[in-house]
Formats: sequence, structure tokens, C-alpha cells
Amino acid sequence: MEQWWWYLWFSIISLFGASLGNWIHRWRNPKCNGKLPPGSMGLPLIGETLSFFVTSNSIDIHPFVAQRMKRYGSLFKTSLAGRPVVVSLDPDFNYFVLQQEDKLVELYYMDSLAKLVHQDDMKNIGGDFHKYFRRVILSHFGHEPLKHKLLSQFEDVINHELQDWSKLPQVDLKHQTASMLFNTASKILMSCVPEENLGHDLSDILQGLMTFPVYFPGTAFYKCLKKKEKALKLTSGVLEERMNLYPTDKGDLLEKMVGDMGKEAGLTKQFVSHALFGLLIATIETIAPTITLAAKYLLDNPSALQHLTEEHERIVKKREDAKSGVSWDDYKSMTFTHYVINETLMLGNFLPGIFRRTIADIPVNGYTIPKGWVLLIIPAVLHLDPNTYEDPLAFNPWRWKEQSSAGF
Repeated sequence: MEQWWWYLWFSIISLFGASLGNWIHRWRNPKCNGKLPPGSMGLPLIGETLSFFVTSNSIDIHPFVAQRMKRYGSLFKTSLAGRPVVVSLDPDFNYFVLQQEDKLVELYYMDSLAKLVHQDDMKNIGGDFHKYFRRVILSHFGHEPLKHKLLSQFEDVINHELQDWSKLPQVDLKHQTASMLFNTASKILMSCVPEENLGHDLSDILQGLMTFPVYFPGTAFYKCLKKKEKALKLTSGVLEERMNLYPTDKGDLLEKMVGDMGKEAGLTKQFVSHALFGLLIATIETIAPTITLAAKYLLDNPSALQHLTEEHERIVKKREDAKSGVSWDDYKSMTFTHYVINETLMLGNFLPGIFRRTIADIPVNGYTIPKGWVLLIIPAVLHLDPNTYEDPLAFNPWRWKEQSSAGF
């Protein structure tokens, strides 16, 4: 009898071991109608997520990408948060993929970001609505609105904020910039400046997203979603108030979307409140660190700071009224200012990359990216390529004068 139990136990262990081995083999060797790019799928379930989420204090290419690029080349496979992923560092292929929206690829968000932007709703919105939304955004924030309306609005809000800064004993630039941008974006998007400034909360959300999506008190992701709830309560309240007052003469983005609710499929109250929230995050998370980094570079490079100061002093001296606001001609004449902005953006690389999901098998360079896989496009590699930019990690705004002369 004891021998029978021993055989049964041995059989169960053997079956479990064989099943586990087979599962690990299938994990490491995913099915593909062709040849997969080189790379490693990492540990089962976890993949290479831990290495991907490691924080880097360098402006150079993230170690996760740099190490694998050196080993596998410009295209490699991996697994992040349980998802099979192909990472592309090939600029030509990246350009091609971004032209194939809704043909070969579709929008995709990491699990943490999906919870933040309500991806379930986004899945039900077709390409026509995305075109509508892009058109509305451009109509309010494109070239013409910037020229005729936004420039003066930016200046008014920023001047007010800078006056407040002058009363402080010291300025935490990133924190204060986030607060300033929250007020600026709120004023332009919704024609209001909320009593509670959420700039500092929103400026830390991206950092919370770059973690495992574990919703448990104390985790970065938990705090991130709590900040989201707080911000959505604000945008939902502003939306309700505007709907009750509609129509108004505000002429802002919120007014346009409220007017189109019921006319455009997918333009629901929930979508509008999430869209406002997303635009606030996009403004703060991209511009605040860019301004902070630009300030650091300029303080570390006195010649660049002097050149920038002299440019703005010349612009002010040319005005008939030195106290008049920034005109469109002033803006266009800020040549070196634009060089500084370009250089800071090139060195910044604040976002991990661009995510897409394949909706068909994609052949590339003899490999096949299977349908349903996640594609991570990383433009930073091109920005920091010494074959494209000489000494790319050095702050050198003057390089853009050469690029402009070369027709870039």
C-alpha cells in the first residue's frame, strides 16, 4: 500500500515537473509564423520587467536598452509585466510603424497607464473619433491659436506666477514650475484656475506608472491612482458646471467638447473628464522637467546663458514700448531660444518610448513580429547617436544653427 502511494506521488511530481518544463519552454520560445527577433523572454511571468523599471540617473540611453542593443542590435524581443514585447531602435522601421496606425498596429498602453487613462473606453472609440479629437486639439493649440491667442495667455499667467515666485525665500524649480503649468493649462483648457493646485501631485504620476501595477496601500502605483481620483474629481466638477452653464463665451477646449457631446460618438462625460485629466498630465509631465533641465544646463553653461540673455534684451530694446507683451514677431526672432529648447528636448528623453500593439504579423529585416505582441519604439537612440549628433551628451545649443544651415 505504501509502495502504491509512493508511485502515485512520484507520478504527480513527474507530471507537474513535465508540465512546468513544457510551460517554461513555451514561455521562452513563443509561437511565431516566422523567425522572432533575438533576445530573451526573461523569467516566467516576470520577464525582464525588473531591469526595465530600474531608475537611471543618466541622460544617456537607459542601461536596459543600451545593454540589449549592444548584444542583439536594433531589434530585440523581451517580456515586460507578462507581455511579449519587441523593442525597436531602428529609426526607419519606427517611422514606418507610426504610419501604420489601424493598419498594422493600434494604440496600446502599459497596464499601469491603461488604468490611468481608462483604456477600456478608448478601445471602443474608432479611428474617426481619434481624427476628430486630434483636429480639435490642433484647432485650439496649433500654429494659428498660438499666434493670435495663446501667446498672450501664456504670458499673462506666467507673469503672475513669476511675481509670486519673487516673494518666496527660495524656489524649488520643478515643484513651482509644475504648479505654474497646472494653473496655465487649467486656464487655457477650462478657463478657470482651481482653488487647489494639483501641479505637484500630477508631476509625480509618471514615476508611479513606471512600477508594477500593484494596487495596495503604500505602493507607488496605489498613490498614483489616488492622485488620479483627486484630479478626476476636479475635472468632472468643472465639466458639470460648464454643462449647466452651456453655452458660454469661453471659446476654450472644454466649451468645444461640451458643444459636441451627443454629436460625436464616444464623446461622453467620462471621456471628456478623462481627456482634460490626460491633457493636464501631458502638459505638466513633459514641460516641467524640460524647464527644470534647461535651467540646470544654462546655469552650468554661462556662455549659453549670456547668449540667451542678450537675445532677449535685444528683443526688448527693439520694441516701441518696452513693457508691451511678447508679439508673434518677437517669438519668431527668438532664434537662440529655440536652439536651447531643441537641445534640451534632445537630451531630456523623459518618456520610456512609444507603445503600439500589432494587429497583424509584421515582417522586418528577416524577422517577424507576431500579431498581438507589444511594440516599444524608442526614439531616444536616434537623438543620442554620435553618428547623428556630434558629442550628443554635451549641452550645445549652437549645434542647431548647423542643423538649420544643413536644412534639417
